Amino acid sequence: MRYLPKSDSERRQMLEACGVASPEELFSHLPEAVRLNRPLALDPGISEYKIVEYFRERAAQNANGYASFLGAGIYNHYRPVLVDTVVSRGEFLTSYTPYQAEISQGTLTTIFEFQTMICQLTGMDVANASMYDGSTAVPEASLMAVRATGKGRVLVAKSVHPEYREVLRTYARNQGMPVEEFGYLSAAGTLDLEELERKIDDLTGAVIVQSPNFFGIVDEVKAAAEIAHKRGALLVVIFTEAVSMGILEPPAGADIIAGELQSFAISPSYGGPYAGIIATKEKFIRQMPGRLVGQTTDSRGNRAFCLTLSTREQHIRREKATSNICTNQALIALMATVYMTVYGKQGLRELAEQNLAKAHYLAGKLTPRFTGKFFNEFVVKAEGKSPDEINKALLKKKIIGGLPLGRFYPELADCLLVCATEMSRRADMDLVAEAAKAALPAAEVLA
Repeated sequence: MRYLPKSDSERRQMLEACGVASPEELFSHLPEAVRLNRPLALDPGISEYKIVEYFRERAAQNANGYASFLGAGIYNHYRPVLVDTVVSRGEFLTSYTPYQAEISQGTLTTIFEFQTMICQLTGMDVANASMYDGSTAVPEASLMAVRATGKGRVLVAKSVHPEYREVLRTYARNQGMPVEEFGYLSAAGTLDLEELERKIDDLTGAVIVQSPNFFGIVDEVKAAAEIAHKRGALLVVIFTEAVSMGILEPPAGADIIAGELQSFAISPSYGGPYAGIIATKEKFIRQMPGRLVGQTTDSRGNRAFCLTLSTREQHIRREKATSNICTNQALIALMATVYMTVYGKQGLRELAEQNLAKAHYLAGKLTPRFTGKFFNEFVVKAEGKSPDEINKALLKKKIIGGLPLGRFYPELADCLLVCATEMSRRADMDLVAEAAKAALPAAEVLA
């Protein structure tokens, strides 16, 4: 909304039209005790050029020109210029919830295309209009599985993003939904399927795994699905790196897929906003949270779109609602839609191949901690120095290093999670490798 300043004469005209002599008279109906009869304790206004100068100075304090090897759910990918060109249009940037289909065909069309592309990527029958982010999509997917099976217990792999698991526990606490974790193999970094078999029982409604998992490893989804289905549970598969879907087959045996689309042209942006998704088989469609846009015809027989299904508690009887999620990330999801359109099927595959090649180039200069196959991030053990010391050395070279894992996995306190994308330059990857080798004892480097 534009700021339109008013002159003193214009203010007088407005007050006359209201039949009062001063702005204070507009509040005369309020008790004297609740009225503020002094100016607000704010600094005096400053000129426009001073404001611009202030923000330029603050912007100059930001770290610019740094190479980043951080991943762990937030990835540094290229954003095509066309994305901002489209989402900056007023029709999308300022649009509201498309309840009135007759005036919202543009927004409804983009959501429909988004849902269609997500189904193509995941291999599922139906996808919703988006969730707030990947972390909230995980508990919504688990609640969906519990409703569909009528079983209240949830098993989640420790190789699922640790912050996603924290959000899941927060949701589950007041739902009375027991959540238990099962481990990963210390050598391969993949699911400990034997522990899953020991812990699953006939009261388990959902088994949650991630692939590529938090360590970047492509996990044993098919085997986990067989174990879950044998005990009547649904398999929920999570992803955080959407670019991996350009090269990996859709997860075999998955009943629900939930994840994060930040990789698709959504800037890291200080932690958000992002866009999550839930996709599933058609038979579970009425258990999905959020909303669905469907195709119909208008009064003239032309193709049109409308909100087909919305299962939030504000729209239907509360006891029938699947979630109280109030909306969807339409503008952020539009970024992902434009991104998928720009790259297309072949382009997304080529992008994934670039990520795969660069990560394996870097891994070839280091020693991955796990033996499992990985996509574009992997765990490396720090030798000689701590992960924090290695990262401090890299920062001096304008490189943001990997994520120290001790915060989430005490058993991996000497490890870093390192990510390489299409944005990673070979020279920077060589510097990362040199920093890691510099931490090794001299005899080991020579070896």
